[in-house]
Amino acid sequence: MSSDFKSNSVIDYDIEEPDSEYSYADKSSTKRDRSVFRMINSLIKQGNYSAIKVATNVARRAITNRSSNKTQASSGNIFEEDDEKQRSEFEKSPGPVFSGLAYCIASCSMILLNKVVLSGYDFNGGISLMLYQNVICVIIIVVLQFLGIVSTEKLTWKLIRVWIPVNLIFIGMLATGMYSLKYINVAMVTILKNMTNILTAIGETYLFRKSQNKKVWAALFLMIVSAACGGITDLSFDAVGYMWQILNCILTASYSLTLRRVMDAAKQSTKSGSLNEISMVLLNNSLSIPFAILLIIVFNEWQYVYNTDVIRIPMFWLVATASGLLGLAISFTSIWFLHQTGPTTYSLVGSLNKIPISIAGILLFKVPVSVPNLFSILFGLFAGIFFAKAKMS
Repeated sequence: MSSDFKSNSVIDYDIEEPDSEYSYADKSSTKRDRSVFRMINSLIKQGNYSAIKVATNVARRAITNRSSNKTQASSGNIFEEDDEKQRSEFEKSPGPVFSGLAYCIASCSMILLNKVVLSGYDFNGGISLMLYQNVICVIIIVVLQFLGIVSTEKLTWKLIRVWIPVNLIFIGMLATGMYSLKYINVAMVTILKNMTNILTAIGETYLFRKSQNKKVWAALFLMIVSAACGGITDLSFDAVGYMWQILNCILTASYSLTLRRVMDAAKQSTKSGSLNEISMVLLNNSLSIPFAILLIIVFNEWQYVYNTDVIRIPMFWLVATASGLLGLAISFTSIWFLHQTGPTTYSLVGSLNKIPISIAGILLFKVPVSVPNLFSILFGLFAGIFFAKAKMS
């Protein structure tokens, strides 16, 4: 009861204090106005009309200044209330939560389905699979745009020139992810992805002058230890796969950091001055198609795809198409989530989804796991959780 009374009394004091100040100012200004009018009356009796005009102007100015001060104070209070409303709406916004959850579901499902296509069907055309996924994304967005469900910015050469660096990193990120997943089990891929957090944090420190606290650096050190222990104790260790995964971590960190730098310039390159998430997804996937075709020709992958028997299995096309749909989902949710948060949080949540995906990868694909390797995976999961708490502190 006493605590409630104290809180109410404090609130009342904060509200009424400015009003009391205005009441004191009104009383003093009223006394000055009375003295001015007395002087005017005396001048009227004496017939000095030039002095009357001067005194009248002084009185008018005094009244005008007092009313303008009140207006400015009231308008200032209104602006402060609007700022408080905007801050409260931003704090209560569920955008980061929903975008992060959608990104986790899409990325987890994407990894599992890609693993099925690449390892389950022993398909060695990683770039061709990436091309197929990008084509599906572009077709779906174009159809939705034709139906009027979504709207996208017009692709101009100015916008394309700005976006090409991001797109080249995007292609490299997808391609290296395909090849690493071909040779490494899902659990180790998710643990090794922790290296992306380290590279992203370093990039934020040097590029954006964003300092990290000691707990974050300690968590990043634990991630390095877990990745090293996991590689040493991995029963299905493959040097080629690990090389692709390290390169994938570098490109993933570069993608998130470059995307953050390019977004503002890309918006300025459009006619409307803005660039929504759908436009970014269309831009990324459409620009990836010619580069992917070029890579398929250079690496002579088209001959393998043409001669392999797996493309004649209907179930293979069903799984590959589903992975393409998830490719659209992960493209949209990754840009959406990066918009809502930042590169470090983006890579953080991407590493936190290793908890369910590691378990699913071990169980679904029957991966041989030793006790030391299992301990390394659990240690990596702990490092990810510790990193999340360190970022929140």
